[in-house]
Amino acid sequence: MAETGASPLPPTPPAPSPLFRAEHFVWLTARVLEQRLFAYLFLNGSPDPVETALDAYRNDDGGYGHALQPDLRGPVSQPLHTGHALRVLDLIGRCGGQRVERVCRYLTAVSTPDGALPAIHPSQRGYPAAPFIPVVDDPPGELLATGPAVGLLHRNEVWHAWLFRATDFCWQRIESLEKSHPYEIEAAVTFLDSAPDRPRAEAAADRLGRLVRDQRLAALDPEHLEACPVAPGYAPGKHHFPHDYARTPDSLARAWFTDDEMARSLDHLADEQQEDGGWPIRWRQWAPGTALEARPLVTIDALRTLRAYRRAIG
Repeated sequence: MAETGASPLPPTPPAPSPLFRAEHFVWLTARVLEQRLFAYLFLNGSPDPVETALDAYRNDDGGYGHALQPDLRGPVSQPLHTGHALRVLDLIGRCGGQRVERVCRYLTAVSTPDGALPAIHPSQRGYPAAPFIPVVDDPPGELLATGPAVGLLHRNEVWHAWLFRATDFCWQRIESLEKSHPYEIEAAVTFLDSAPDRPRAEAAADRLGRLVRDQRLAALDPEHLEACPVAPGYAPGKHHFPHDYARTPDSLARAWFTDDEMARSLDHLADEQQEDGGWPIRWRQWAPGTALEARPLVTIDALRTLRAYRRAIG
């Protein structure tokens, strides 16, 4: 007589990978530019559609606007938008040629007397912008805007007259920093990672790393965030972690942190992926649309960082 019994349970399907979940989130929420960029970075897509999508944000003056950076709305070109455009072009290997020549002409036109870029050009006045981004009539040059633009241009071996004074500004500002905040440090790292004078960059990075640790600008233990104060003016709970500074293992900022500190940071980054597949934004949210547009940007950055450190993303 044959034995009878309950049918075996079907095997539990494996959990979707972080990349699979993020892909669903991107197709659901992202702008065309981020959809195309995601496809290029993670799905073997072509760079041509990324460049085409980026063109929608370019203005006749050679700069970029139209809320490319979601916290600045309106059509006018801005240094922060244009720096973001350079970053996209760098990611797809198109940071050169006539397009970048036009960008450099725009950067020259909006530079301050010391050769640097203001964070916000006064042309933003009259258009919506995040309340924590002030628009003033005579803005100073800022490392926040100048450092990333100069660093990316050097990284791609672009040579233009604008770079000479802008590079000098970055060196002077970085080497004289006594007190700073996380976003300014990130801008400095982008410059130093590609500055042509490597011994000088390494020395400046070493000094900057000591400043970051002395001023507790990096949350070294995500389970004890009370030990790391939030920078003045930042949103409550807006901490920066080692991976925010050292986005790749070959960044000069990687030497600022021990292997254990970086491992904890990357574990925290991986754990931040939310149920919808995207990563959260940690800065102050001031409008529903801007938060929705920013999350795919943060999600792509998180995946790139995890992949750079050989963490499994799928």
